[in-house]
Amino acid sequence: MNDTSDDVRGSDDVRGRVDALVAAGRAAEARTVARSALDTEGPDAGLLLALARAHMAEDDDDHDDAAERVFREGLDAFPDDIGLLAGYAELCAGTDAVDRPARNARSVALLARLREIAPYSVELSRAEAAGSSVSADAKNTASVRRMQSFDAGRVFADAPTPGAAAAQAAHWAAAAPRDLRLAVLAETTAALTAPGRTWLRLLLRRGLEYRCAVGTVVALLAVLRLTVVPAVPYGVVAGVGLLMGLPFLVLRKQLLAARERAAARMAAAVNEPARDSEADAGGDGFGPPELPPVPRLTPREYVFAGAGVVLVLVVGTAAYATSLAYPRYDIVAHDTFRGLEGFELRQQFDPFAALPDRRTAETTALVYVAEDAAPDAAAEYLVAVATGDFHEMRESYLFENGGIVPANMAGVGVVHDTWRAGAGPYGGWMRCLRYTEAATGTPRAMCIWGDKGSIGMVLFTAKDENQDEIDETARSIGAEFLRPADE
Repeated sequence: MNDTSDDVRGSDDVRGRVDALVAAGRAAEARTVARSALDTEGPDAGLLLALARAHMAEDDDDHDDAAERVFREGLDAFPDDIGLLAGYAELCAGTDAVDRPARNARSVALLARLREIAPYSVELSRAEAAGSSVSADAKNTASVRRMQSFDAGRVFADAPTPGAAAAQAAHWAAAAPRDLRLAVLAETTAALTAPGRTWLRLLLRRGLEYRCAVGTVVALLAVLRLTVVPAVPYGVVAGVGLLMGLPFLVLRKQLLAARERAAARMAAAVNEPARDSEADAGGDGFGPPELPPVPRLTPREYVFAGAGVVLVLVVGTAAYATSLAYPRYDIVAHDTFRGLEGFELRQQFDPFAALPDRRTAETTALVYVAEDAAPDAAAEYLVAVATGDFHEMRESYLFENGGIVPANMAGVGVVHDTWRAGAGPYGGWMRCLRYTEAATGTPRAMCIWGDKGSIGMVLFTAKDENQDEIDETARSIGAEFLRPADE
């Protein structure tokens, strides 16, 4: 009788060591220990289950195949063992039905058998949730972070105070020193119970609501930037989002540190002999609870995911509408301008001949000279403007090689300087240059501007004018030939 009890205790000790090795991330060593014990002591349901889970911990197709072979080996020897049936059902239910349809289908029969022999067991509940819950065997993945947050949030919500939650989690971890999930829970609650971390506890439990609030604020700022205040840099919007996201970075750092401490605890527990759970629990007759499965997605998460999709659609729609929008202008062609007589220029030279969709654009090109000027006299002003839907307009379309408006001054005159100027209310981009006209020796200035609704070019005499004066002259001329359509 005593020998049998000693054999059971020895088997439990080996299994506990195997589980601890898996929890410490040493799955290969765990498999070696388990297989050696099986070869020495013979078949044991608990050791076979531990060996199979050591394979499953690798999260690899080949190891999943090996785990299935171990489960079958175990069920051949122990056909009604609840642990083996539940473990095999978890493996099958968690398998991709597209990649391994036969294995996935086997979960149905395994779950049916579990319902027959253990209808109200924790093992059955865990196996039924396997297909829709995260794996407890994964290492340092999103699933691990999700399980950590789920467990800690649940304990904080159920306990009367944060200190009580931390004490309870520490009690459970002490009762099961080789359970990584409980160790992570104890370290997490201890870290978040420290003074000054009330906000982090709230963020842990209400992270979805906070993320939704951050997304709403950022989306609102983005829409305002696109529609009402386009002068505000996008960096401001991004900066607000990053600033509001800083608490998540702090929380994530705390959770990572807690997982690292729990892993160190597991590593220290590997070589410790298994202890009686009741003694570890303080002799009250109650061991640690079986923590519930962690769902992959909850109804709340679906709701907030839908809200996130709506926010993305709102910002995307605003951005798309803004990209198609363009300012509307009316061309005001003056027969006389500043006491000078105007003449149509387009029959001799059309500055906008290279415009795409030329037929849909409104254009005019005029030169202005004194009424009594000689036939070969130089014009005082040349004004050319075009309006239309130029919503795809970029600065490069105007000024780089092959641009819409010719900027090559070869044969026209000697260029003295060029500069980029502010275009004012009627242009998104403007460049000006100062040159001496080759034919007459007259000092001239030329400015070219463009935005998503207009393109313009003005040439005029510029005797000893500085750049600011030339810019202002060009803007004033443009304002007299272009008027917003709603005025």
